[in-house]
Formats: sequence, C-alpha cells, structure tokens
Amino acid sequence: MFAAERRQLILEMVRANGAVSLRELARVVQTSEVTVRRDVRALEAEGLLDRRHGGAVLPGGFTRESGFPQKSHLATAEKTAIADLAAGFVEEGEAIVVGAGTTTQELARRLARVPGLTVVTNSLLVAQALAHANRVEVVMTGGTLRGSNYALVGSGAEQSLQGLRVSKAFLSGSGLTAERGLSTSNMLSASVDRALVQAAAEVVVLADHSKLGTDTMFQTVPTDVITRLVTDEPPGHDDRAATELQALADQGVQIAVTGASGGATTTGSGGPGASGTSGGDAVPARQQRRDVPLPGPRRQVPGAAAGLRATALGEQNAGAERARVADLRRR
Repeated sequence: MFAAERRQLILEMVRANGAVSLRELARVVQTSEVTVRRDVRALEAEGLLDRRHGGAVLPGGFTRESGFPQKSHLATAEKTAIADLAAGFVEEGEAIVVGAGTTTQELARRLARVPGLTVVTNSLLVAQALAHANRVEVVMTGGTLRGSNYALVGSGAEQSLQGLRVSKAFLSGSGLTAERGLSTSNMLSASVDRALVQAAAEVVVLADHSKLGTDTMFQTVPTDVITRLVTDEPPGHDDRAATELQALADQGVQIAVTGASGGATTTGSGGPGASGTSGGDAVPARQQRRDVPLPGPRRQVPGAAAGLRATALGEQNAGAERARVADLRRR
C-alpha cells in the first residue's frame, strides 16, 4: 500500500471512530506502528487530525464519542486482559455498580462467576452479560435509552441511584489524565457516571493505554476520587503514557497494569493500603503479580528507608562499643 493510500485509510478510520489507537491503525493498514506514527504526524501537519498519546483523534482538541460498533473492535485484547485483572478485585457477596462501556461489558462476563454478587448498572450490555448468572442479582437503573452505547441516561437514571451505597464502582470513559481525571464526550453519560461514583466507597477505572493522556469534554471522575486504575502495559516507545501513569500514581491512584504475558504489575501511592491490591488474594491465582515501580523518578519505599536507618544506627552503636572496649584495654 502506498503512503497516500495508507494515510487516506487512517484518516477515514479516525473520522469514523473519533479516536483510534496506533496499534489498531497499524493492524488495519498492515504496517508497523513506527510507520503509522509517521503517517499520523504528516496528517497532523496538514491539520486533518490531532495526535494523542498512543493514537489519533479528530482535530479540535476534544474527541467525539464513538458508537458501540466502532468501540467493540478497538483494543479488544487489551480490554480482555483489563477485565480479567479487574474481576480479581471483586469479592463474593459484594454490592457494586458497573457503568456502561465495552470494557465494563467484558468485566461483567467475568463477574457472572462470582456468587452472591449484586450489580447495579445503567448498561443494557452489562445486564445482558449477567442475565443468565443465577448467583448474581442485577439491578437496573431507570432512565432514557441512549442507543449509541445501549445505556440508560437522564434524570430517571440519576434519581434511581439516590440513596444507594455500594462498595465499588467500575467505570470506563473516553479519556484519562492525571490533571483532570476520567472524562467522556457525552454530557448525559457523564452525569449518570457521576451519580454512580457518588454511590460507591471506592472507584475503579478501567482504561486501556490509548486513553491515557486523552482529555474529552465532560469530566466524570476527578483524579483525587479515583481509587484504582486498571490498564494495560503501554508499548515501550510510548513514553507519554508511562509518564501519565507515574503522574496518576504520584497523586495517590493505585495502578494495576496487565503485562503482555498475562501477568499483572501493581503499584500504589505508598500510603496505607496502597499496595495496588485490595486484600492480598484479590488478583486471581492464574495471574502472577509482580510489584515493580512505574517508569519515572525512583521513590524511596518507606519500609526500605526504615531498614536502612536501622542498619546505619546498628553500625554506629557497634563502632561506639568497639571504641569503649579499646579504651578499657588501654587502661
């Protein structure tokens, strides 16, 4: 495929979907991400699209929301891995809320195996995924059906959530930044998602790496309200996504990252309970956890610092004791 043909196809994909990851563009045009990145840079120079962390969006600074058919074919492997990991943070007998989205739909399919679970949702797709789970109770909100993402929105949905209290909220969105938090492109969806958040003690965001650094019109969840982010491992060349992850961790968000091998990298803010998991056995046994720091400036682990101080103090005391014994011998 010639460069002109390739760039035309890239432009058509972005116009159809609003936002497309470099990985998906490379797959469709059957070339490397390096070549696609060069094409995207050329199209941006012509003012035909805007580059974002790990992808391309419509020009103008904010992406528009894609419909469900387009979203369902984007980053499918990443969404599956994210859903596998996120399901490990749900315990038997919990009551949770699950928002609308293709990633949360994948999560719902895995929650069908959790006994005694109660799921409150405004998503027809989430409810459908749990419809035949006889050990899971599903509670639907009221509201008006928004056909583009099969979700119930509006005042009816928001009012049905008043007075509700659950342990966790699992949400997705169109973009996530450390500065502004989770955002979406539709005002009605954002309003219902905020009501879901107000009902939960903890907020878990599910977002693949292409959404990191992307900012859209309506803020859903401020960064300081997000308890945990579950995402996939950014490509090695995507320094900006890695930087965004570090910035989120610095603001206290616990980060759980799926690895290419199916494992999970977890890290947190360093505060109490910020180990990156909720209870040591929350991640399924089939996933091997490895606790490593995110890319960026190294931060001293409090426990390690205490150990170093104790070692230094012990050496100092031992030195003083040796000096005292030598003094006694001289006498």
